[in-house]
Amino acid sequence: MHPSRILVALSAAVLLPALLAGCGGDSANRDLTAQKLQWKDCPAPSEAEGGGSAPSPLPNGGTWQCATMKAPLDWNDPKGPTIDLALIRAKASGDPSKRISSLIFNFGGPGGSGVTTLPAFGEDYAKLRTRYDLVSFDPRGVGRSAPVECEDDAQLDEFFQQDATPDDAAERAQLVDRTKQFNGACEKRSKKVLPHVSTTDAARDMDLMRQVLGDKKLHYFGISYGTELGGVYAHLFPKHVGRAVFDGVVDPTQNPEQGSLGQAKGFQLALENFAQDCVSKATECPIGDTAQDVKDRIAKLLNDLEKKPIPGIFPRELTQTAATNGIAQSLYSKDFWEYLTEGLEEAYDGDGRILLLLSDSMNGRNENGEYSNITAANVAINCADDKPRYTADYVQERLPVFRAASPLFGDFLAWGMISCTNWAVPGAAYHPDVSAPGSAPILVVGNTGDPATPYEGARKMVEALGKGVGVQLTYKGQGHGAYDSKNKCVQDTVNGYLLDGKVPRAGTVCA
Repeated sequence: MHPSRILVALSAAVLLPALLAGCGGDSANRDLTAQKLQWKDCPAPSEAEGGGSAPSPLPNGGTWQCATMKAPLDWNDPKGPTIDLALIRAKASGDPSKRISSLIFNFGGPGGSGVTTLPAFGEDYAKLRTRYDLVSFDPRGVGRSAPVECEDDAQLDEFFQQDATPDDAAERAQLVDRTKQFNGACEKRSKKVLPHVSTTDAARDMDLMRQVLGDKKLHYFGISYGTELGGVYAHLFPKHVGRAVFDGVVDPTQNPEQGSLGQAKGFQLALENFAQDCVSKATECPIGDTAQDVKDRIAKLLNDLEKKPIPGIFPRELTQTAATNGIAQSLYSKDFWEYLTEGLEEAYDGDGRILLLLSDSMNGRNENGEYSNITAANVAINCADDKPRYTADYVQERLPVFRAASPLFGDFLAWGMISCTNWAVPGAAYHPDVSAPGSAPILVVGNTGDPATPYEGARKMVEALGKGVGVQLTYKGQGHGAYDSKNKCVQDTVNGYLLDGKVPRAGTVCA
């Protein structure tokens, strides 16, 4: 597991509640840009996508349509074997003469299924749909797009019950061994696809998608990790960028350690904001008398769970690791602070169900005990992208720095750095290259209270994109991302750019 990147991974799509395509033997001797997509009614999501029901019809009577696009397994061998990539769309609802293009979404991860996420939040983008076909996809390695497979459901239950914050040499050795076991399962079951799931591969898939959809430019809405994917696309194909929005921005200048440390600070800030919000309300805060008391009681709960887990969802218990994971999940959106309050109340009384449900949501486990492939895909994509391979000894040395950044999340995020150790495929770089000279303007939206992609990342993205490309918009709010906060200023600014091409003044602030 790579907790730090799992935390980046999840957009609101996987918050409460909520035919696998493999590597084909096809030879792509024809021009893949000339392929015709066969749009049909969408099937129910596969287990790798998270399961559930087929997407409901749109409120105005429109329907979701799904298709499969062929792409090269290896972009260095474009005439070689192909894989199938799963796509979904809702056709534009407005006057056909005013339709702009497709608007392609990536909601984050890496590892999140766009085929399941877009319909879950389609209503939020109804205004954009008046002039765009809304389109999303399962990136390679994810969901129904040549999914990376590692361990089965029972093994994953055991994997997520392990102690991810070891306290002594024996526990450290156990965590390292268990990580090797997980990574070995990925290599055994997904050896063909592992070398070909990098963000650069996904960006090349998006440019093929642009052409197959018949679009001259790629109009794009990237959230969380989707901002990194968008930045890599802009670097590779700057002249193909249309109107693009990056929301919940990953800092492209950081290596994995720096990213994990930034998250430690971000989640600590979000926890402090949550605690202060609870005690500042007119009604009594049920989990502490002061903000410090709230944090102290949470710390004591986690310390107690280290010694003795409490009942969770039978037969699983709420462990220290699961509780930490569940708390982090609930900090993704202010809308979910009430679940955190309720979950803590119940945990203090010996009932760990709510916090374990939150943790399950983070890990892609549904109520039937089935896991999506978000963890497998997340690790595989990150390990294909990231060159560093951190050892347990190195993490042990760095613990004081992480603990200083976050007493609560520091250990958890530091130990997540070992997830690419002994990975079968070497990583590509220390950080992505997103420089995009010649690109059209890209609207970069940063949230001052974002725990998963801290606000500073927006400024760094603007600088890295290069002069005249990135345009920063600031939202003074809480939670991960800004557009889905429903803040009118943010939505009006983003909609104005995407629908009418109105580039806001750099430095615009929404509160």
